[in-house]
Amino acid sequence: MDVARRNNVVVTGNPRGRTVVLAHGFGCDQNMWRLTLPALTEDYRVVLFDYVGSGRSDATAFSASRYASLSGYAQDVTEVCEALDLRDAVFVGHSVSAMIGVLAADVVPERIGALVMVAPSPRYIDEDGYRGGFSADDIDELLASLESNYLGWSEAMAPVIMGNADRPHLGEELKNSFCATDPAMARVFARTTFLSDSRDDLKRVTVPTLVLECAQDAIAPPEVGAFVQRAVPGSTLVTLDAYGHCPHLSAPEATNEAILGFLAGRR
Repeated sequence: MDVARRNNVVVTGNPRGRTVVLAHGFGCDQNMWRLTLPALTEDYRVVLFDYVGSGRSDATAFSASRYASLSGYAQDVTEVCEALDLRDAVFVGHSVSAMIGVLAADVVPERIGALVMVAPSPRYIDEDGYRGGFSADDIDELLASLESNYLGWSEAMAPVIMGNADRPHLGEELKNSFCATDPAMARVFARTTFLSDSRDDLKRVTVPTLVLECAQDAIAPPEVGAFVQRAVPGSTLVTLDAYGHCPHLSAPEATNEAILGFLAGRR
């Protein structure tokens, strides 16, 4: 299997620096990291990729059964790490990719030596003693809307997810990213994302971890960031002065500063 072609792997930056892997979230692709990339490439080797079914990945490699669980996406990560023979890399995961990184680090601990979770959520559905931000009915309605009219769902939800109503071009970019994803594959990824529960997986994290949350986020409320920080031993929680669920696009300076500060302490 040509993993590099399958996942549209791009390697750039300083070949002598520690490797940083940038992983996109649902409905996105590696282009979403373009405002973070310049902050990293002078000192770090940077790996970008697209999950199968996203961006410029090889869509013929998509399997609905494999990607019906987050472990299938984590397998993409582990196979990229193995193909590049990465050691002690820093995995930066946005949104659901934060949890995918947790799973991958558990499988190949020698390859992933630190985690940065950007707007993570281990579970989106509320239950007694836990607030994920959505009721079960909310998620059922969200998925039903997505499955019946993916393009309409993208147009309605992208501005909500992005936030920053005063900068509509950001929501437009996210909508275009959603719309560029094959609807059938997006439906699988959406169900996998919004019905996942990775809370118990957090307890097994043994590597240094930075948790980045936004001051206001319609997808991951503050209770989620606090939960993740408590669940991951020794992790650090930073609240960015940012709005929405994609701070690497809406507040790149603050996001990059937090990531670089974390990396500098682990050279």
